Amino acid sequence: MIIIKAKDYQDMSRKAANMISAQIIMKPDCVLGLATGSTPLGIYSQLTDWFRKGDLDFAKVSTVNLDEYRGLPRESKQSYYYFMHENFFRHINIRKDSTIIPNGRDMNISSACEAHEQAIQSLGGVDLQLLGLGYNGHIGFNEPGEAFEKETHCVDLTPCTIDANARFFASREDVPTQAYTMGIKSIMQAGKILIAVSGEDKAEITARAFWGPVTPKVPASILQMHPDVTLIADEAALSLSPVTVKQ
Repeated sequence: MIIIKAKDYQDMSRKAANMISAQIIMKPDCVLGLATGSTPLGIYSQLTDWFRKGDLDFAKVSTVNLDEYRGLPRESKQSYYYFMHENFFRHINIRKDSTIIPNGRDMNISSACEAHEQAIQSLGGVDLQLLGLGYNGHIGFNEPGEAFEKETHCVDLTPCTIDANARFFASREDVPTQAYTMGIKSIMQAGKILIAVSGEDKAEITARAFWGPVTPKVPASILQMHPDVTLIADEAALSLSPVTVKQ
């Protein structure tokens, strides 16, 4: 695992965007696994800026998103479909049919999960997967449990995750209680994994996930077993970490 320390959120975003841009330059038709939430916003903003300056071309890039709320229509401002298009896709020259997001409108769990998994396989897998880190150690919507979930599946969101996402909704009661998410196996099959973490409130879970035991009770801990993982975190998020890391 490569661990890179950033000064702050902006520096973390730039360093993470650098890694993604390098992947695109090295392989223009690469498959990027993307995440939502507040953490990647700065990354997407930086990538958009470089595109506008002519430094990046997304014309041949394909993307696969980690997750989507079950039952939330695409036009909802809280859907991850809406999030990705508003915060990234509409600002770059990526083809719309090359952006794959789980179909939250499909209430048939089996068909929704199978369709997303087949879409990943049809692209030949993910070259670089971007992840954030949940307060309880979840990646995607893979919540703490007794076993590592394998492929794309439907998950019941924990109260911790619902509380964390409530800020994006009018009230906590409006937050969906289920979501479709790529499983741990799906994530671990990516060629490279980039996990971005920011803030003092993530310091404890960062230390547990990357320096604690590998356990499904901290889903992100499984990343310790991947052969090509880069953790980019700011000083605050690494404040409880026990090792010296790269600047």
